[in-house]
Amino acid sequence: MSRLIFHIDANSAYLSWEAAYRLQRGELLDLRLVPSVIGGDEESRHGIVLTKSIPAKKYDIHTGETLYSARAKCPSIVIVPPRYWLYMKCSAAMHQIFEQYTPKIQRFSIDESFLDFSNMEGLYPDYMKLAEIIKDRVSKELGFTVNIGISNNKLLAKVASDFKKPNRIHTLFPREIKSKMWPLPVEDLFMVGRATTPKLHGLNINTIGELANYDLKILKNKFKSHGLVIWNYANGNEFSEVRKSNYIEMKGIGNSTTTPFDVYDKETAHIVLLSLCETVSMRLRDSKNCCTVVSISVRGSDMIFYSRQKKLVVATDSTRKIHEIVCYLFDNVWKGNPIRRLGVHITDFCGNDFYQSSLLDTFNYEKDSNLNKTIDEIRLKYGSKAISRSCFLHSGLNNMCGGMAEGEEEYPLMSAML
Repeated sequence: MSRLIFHIDANSAYLSWEAAYRLQRGELLDLRLVPSVIGGDEESRHGIVLTKSIPAKKYDIHTGETLYSARAKCPSIVIVPPRYWLYMKCSAAMHQIFEQYTPKIQRFSIDESFLDFSNMEGLYPDYMKLAEIIKDRVSKELGFTVNIGISNNKLLAKVASDFKKPNRIHTLFPREIKSKMWPLPVEDLFMVGRATTPKLHGLNINTIGELANYDLKILKNKFKSHGLVIWNYANGNEFSEVRKSNYIEMKGIGNSTTTPFDVYDKETAHIVLLSLCETVSMRLRDSKNCCTVVSISVRGSDMIFYSRQKKLVVATDSTRKIHEIVCYLFDNVWKGNPIRRLGVHITDFCGNDFYQSSLLDTFNYEKDSNLNKTIDEIRLKYGSKAISRSCFLHSGLNNMCGGMAEGEEEYPLMSAML
């Protein structure tokens, strides 16, 4: 066998990563075993379900529905706000295990990767044993499970990994297409989305096998070039290489939040901005970088959006410095209208192994750096609420706002192409 591709997908990634993290820190409740979801703050205005546990599926809870709706279906459901910095670490840890077996890895999204073991029979004569080793290492060393799909191309490997879950290994080679893939609903095929599915149903195409055996001329006439793509996929035809182009080097870190109430005064806005700066700067320090551009975005209750940015003379990773700049920008851009959403974004990175101070700058960088390091370590070990600034007391605001800002470029992106 010359070409061999693994598709490895973390089971219920965000929820599994959150559960593993909590169990490793002494919590008794395993989120994977009870009805639970990862989603925005339940008190926020547009919190939605990002991922759900298997027990939550029994209540007909779907990814993308509101937390309010999920709570109505299951009053006892456990709702956990997302911690994206944690998920990035889990993804990176999983990737580090993969790198020990092959350099040919394509990070398809934050929780799934393609691994190319083509022409490596001499090193790995038993591909099933190899898959078992990788699967068991992830489970034992990181505390969560993965599914592994195996085939001779990326499409079939991806389809295979989506068979019965969790913690399973499946193969889908060309000889198995008719028995394993063709009976599946047509909407289970990669690139057959919500818009395409009803059109296929209108042609009486309900399974992947029916699509594979349908008249290609009719499909091309109905769906143009997309018809050829999905027909090829239904027949298992896919020839793309495992590549690293899905992974985008981190160019910026951002965070934004919709406040649980309209903000009318500058002081409250500054506190919200501080909570965003706390999260953004911690992630910046974790990346071993400093930033040289800071920007803010403001959206009022009238939905009018405006933003400002500032180029720094001295690169920084200081929460205090970033917050000072953010407040300066806000004070100069805010028009006094009620605020519904605020965002902070930092870009233009350089390494944090040195800094160049200004002769006129009296800021004690060493003292501030040590303070930030200590705070980061406490929060990493005991949680974000273990230590917070006094201004958050009785404010009704979180000391560290979660979420990803619009345009965030820190994750390997999910692609519409294999």
